[in-house]
Amino acid sequence: MESINHPLSELFEQLGLDASHDGIEQFIASHTLPAELELANAPFWSPAQANFLKEGWQSDSDWAEVIDQLNVSLR
Repeated sequence: MESINHPLSELFEQLGLDASHDGIEQFIASHTLPAELELANAPFWSPAQANFLKEGWQSDSDWAEVIDQLNVSLR
């Protein structure tokens, strides 16, 4: 089975966010998380977004790698 590597722009599309290069940069610049807060528990996610991030991470889905990338970018 071949794994799928999603780019960060696809994750932003999946989350219903501006997936343009500028939109991604602006989101990351304006949303900083403390190290102890799990990504899915951030206050700026809707319940559906938080659930997608949590399930994608916990199930080690094909989204897990790009979710981790977003997590690191927000620290």
